[in-house]
Formats: sequence, C-alpha cells, structure tokens
Amino acid sequence: MWTPSVWAPAAERVALVVGDGDTGTHALAMTCGEGGWWRAATGLAPGTRYAFALEGGPPRPDPRSASQPDGVDGLSAVVDHHAFPWTDQAWRGIALAGSVLYELHVGTFTPEGTFDAAITRLAHLVELGIDAIEVMPVAEFSGARGWGYDGVDLFAPHHAYGGPDGFKRLVDACHAAGIGVVLDVVYNHLGPAGNYLPELGPYFSDRHTTGWGAAVNLDGPGSDEVRRFVIDNALMWLRDYHCDGLRLDAVHALVDDSAVHILEQLANEVRSLGAHVRRPLFLIAESDRNDPQFVRGRDAGGYGIDTAWADDWHHAVHTALTGESDGYYEDYGGVAVLAKALRQAWVFDGTWSRHRNRRHGRSPAGLDGTRFVVCTQNHDQIGNRARGDRSSALMSDARLRIAAALLCTTPFVPMLFQGEEWGATTPFQYFTDHHDPALAAAVRDGRRQEFAAFGWDPQQVPDPQDAATFTRSKLDWDELHRAPHADLLTWYRTLIALRRARPELSDPRPEHVAVHVDEHAGWLVVERRAIAVAVNLGVADMTIEAAAAPAILAASDARIVVHDGTVVLPPDSAVIMEPA
Repeated sequence: MWTPSVWAPAAERVALVVGDGDTGTHALAMTCGEGGWWRAATGLAPGTRYAFALEGGPPRPDPRSASQPDGVDGLSAVVDHHAFPWTDQAWRGIALAGSVLYELHVGTFTPEGTFDAAITRLAHLVELGIDAIEVMPVAEFSGARGWGYDGVDLFAPHHAYGGPDGFKRLVDACHAAGIGVVLDVVYNHLGPAGNYLPELGPYFSDRHTTGWGAAVNLDGPGSDEVRRFVIDNALMWLRDYHCDGLRLDAVHALVDDSAVHILEQLANEVRSLGAHVRRPLFLIAESDRNDPQFVRGRDAGGYGIDTAWADDWHHAVHTALTGESDGYYEDYGGVAVLAKALRQAWVFDGTWSRHRNRRHGRSPAGLDGTRFVVCTQNHDQIGNRARGDRSSALMSDARLRIAAALLCTTPFVPMLFQGEEWGATTPFQYFTDHHDPALAAAVRDGRRQEFAAFGWDPQQVPDPQDAATFTRSKLDWDELHRAPHADLLTWYRTLIALRRARPELSDPRPEHVAVHVDEHAGWLVVERRAIAVAVNLGVADMTIEAAAAPAILAASDARIVVHDGTVVLPPDSAVIMEPA
C-alpha cells in the first residue's frame, strides 16, 4: 500500500479524491504536516485512481503522478515500481566516450507509435551499430500526439505510448540488446494544457522570465521543494526506469541565482545514484550559450554536466552542404568555418556573430571531444523548419554520404536522428493534439506567424493540430529495401563499424585532430592520427599526392581513383584512408 502526499504550502484544506471505479469518487480529508506537506491517513493499492482537491475545488492530478491513464486532466494511478519484472540485472551501463547515439520520437518511430512497437525495431539499431537511443520526452502531455516538450505530468510516461510498464519494457529490451537509453527531459517550462502546479505551490516565479513566460522557481521563496521536485524526477528516470542518462532541454532557461546552481546539485546527486546502482549515469545539456561552464568539472568552476549538444557543428555542416544562409545560418558557410567546427565543435568561442549582432560564446579550450554531442540532423533542426524537411530533401545522395562521413569520424559523440541512416523521405513536422479550441488556434496561428517572419509562405506551414501532420511524420520502414535508401544504409553501417574498429576515429583528444582546407577549391582533409578523411565540396577534381598508395578504408563514390601515391576525388565525394 502507498500513502498519498502532496506539497501545497498555502492551502487551508486538501482532500484526497479516490476513484471508485464505475461508481464515481469519494473524498478523504488530509492532514497538513511540516513544510506544507499534506498526507492521507489511508494507503492505496497499485492501480487505484486518485487526485487531490484544494479548498473544495475540482480534483487535480498528483504533481508527482506516476501514471495518467486518461491524460493530463484525468485521475492519477498508483504505480508500484518494485513490481516490474526487470531482466537487466547484468546490465553494467554504457560510457558516452566512443558511443554513437540515435535520437527517436516514440510516436513516429513506428506505425503503431508505442514503446512496445519500438522494441520490434531494436534489431535494426543493433545491426546499424548504435550504442544508445536518445528518446524524445515521454512525460504526459496534452492529447495523444506531440513532440513531448509540453509535458505537464513529469513523473508519468505518456499513456498513448504505453504508460509506465511500456517504457520499462522498452528500456529492458534495449539493455538486453546491448543498447543504452537516454531520456530527454524538460525542466525549464511546462506545457500550456493540464499544468496545475501553480494551484499547488510556488513552482513558478516572476522574478525571472523565459521564452515560455514565468521561470521555474529555482531560487526564490519555496524553491527548496521545487528544486527537490526537479531532482527527484531526474533520479526517478534513472533509478526506477533504469535509464542510463538524461538529455536536459534548454538548460540556459533554468534561471538560478542560488549559490549552488540546480545543474550542479543535479550532477552531484546523479553521480551519487550512479555509485549506488553501480553503473555509469550521465547528463547531456542543451544550451545555446556555448558556455563551457556547463560541462566543466566542479573543481574548475563548472556544473559537472557530462556533455552538451553542439548546434554549431550541425550549422556548419548544414550550410556547407546545402548553401542555406537564412536566419541563424547566416553566421556559417564555407569550408573554413566547417573546419573550425570539425576541430572544436563550437564555431562561436567569443567571436563576432552577425546574426546576434554581438560576440557569442566562450573558448572550449581544455575540453575533449566527449564533452560535445554533434549531429547532422535532429528534431529541432528538422522539425523547426516550416515543412519539417530532412537533409534528404535538401542534399543530394552524394552530400548525404559526405555528411555521414564527417559525423562518423568526429572526435565528438555522434548522434543520428531516426531514419537518417537510410535517407528517410518522410518529414518530421511539428504536431500537437490540444483539445482546447482556443489553445489549438493559438498554436496554429503562432506557428504560421513565426515562419512568416522568416519569409515562409504561411500557407506552406502544416497545421500542427491536423492528425495528417503527425501521420506523415511517421517513418516509412519499407524505404530500407529500396534504392537509394538501402545503399545509404550500407554506407552508414560501414562508417559506424569503421569507427568501432579504428581507435583513431573515436579518439576524443583535440590535439589529435588537424584540419587542412582550401577555401577556394572547396576541399578539406581531416587528420585523425594515422587516418585521413578527405572531402571534396568543390566543382573540380581534388588530387592528393603521397609517397605511396594509401589504404582506402571507405569511399563514398566508386569514381574515386587511387593510382600509386595519387588519390583523385571527384566533386561531392569523401574518402577515409590510411596513408602508406
């Protein structure tokens, strides 16, 4: 039996509302104890539906609800985390160093869009060579479909995906297949529908504001319990769901003036939990600041987060291969900028940003490659385009192969986005399922206005509320067996296998990365100790002279010629070789 409790420090009266199946509900008075915590006098069995009512008002879900079978406005359900029959007792975890990540969205990864359906595709990921999946947020959000970044019941895996046991089955199956699990979590804001936290306590504060409105209260009155709420949630995913790591969304929006920043506190407690469960646990931060403080150790004045997404790397590769220069892409372009990203992940390290009209970032000197996660595609860079078009719609097959070669030979931690490995043609568009008509209209109109400001025709922006927007974003797994997708998949498998076979390619030490460029000719050569990666983005052949014929480890184009000590690359090709 589990005894319900809830933090409601300003309430005068709180009742536990218990579901009686088909007969309705009944209310039981709760007692206020120390610190504003209200506790019930009775225990509830697993599966029991319940909620809390403040001051005689309507029932609200438990802010720490482990399950919301009927969505964000329904009753919570008791979950016994000890009852799940885990089979991963021998799992010893994974290390980020040397790993290849794979970002996926549960709802669009398979036609069924569930945790259990995702299990059926794990064999594909094993054959591809993936070390860990990075799952987009699964915390309960409004409706049946969405990206997950507007979650409101942060402790409850989404009911449409399969709920708590469904997510546990996925993690258990991943571990059985030798694949780790990273979960994307959002602590910088909550969604607009079903967010009842402000009724319960000072979870938000107008002392700070973010792009989503009032900031989460991490440093004001009552913030101790709010911080505990955040950290307990993070620890739950790692402990009760056996996740191996967490990706923290937009940490620059976690505004905290405390002496100990919430990220430092979180990193400390995650390391403590890792010692207890005897397997490595890690944190990945997303930030647009290019600030090494997030990933530096505490002894160097940092927060101790393990690694960070490096969007600069994506932008540099994307602009070099597509020629796009709109929006923030105006800060990038050309092989010289690409070379800087290939060396140190961040292009902006205190240098001038034309797009921002100011200097941006700070030097990453002293950080090795394991401190950065890089990608050629991710949910943001695809889904935040007006039509959600992937690289496969923006690049030739030859340039898709070049992007893959650069990604899989990086000294950083490479991450693929679902379907990238076969050049999926299905878009990944922004979709929602809000039941409030006014909110649905606001999201729809806001999306179109946002892209109109960037010069897009608003009529080309898909309606996020249209179920067809969600459906067309689902992967088409039949593409794997058709040309040219099957050949691109073979290329990715070859590259990832080569990365695993040759330690030079996963070596994270920055001093073992040298990049030589010819901006005018449009080519570059990346030296990774005894291995060189040559890329020709120019319009003429690229010729490399050597004393003897190099060993070709992988070539993106059958037209690449090797004769004695000469290697000739046609335009839009890449070769990975070992000089003689």
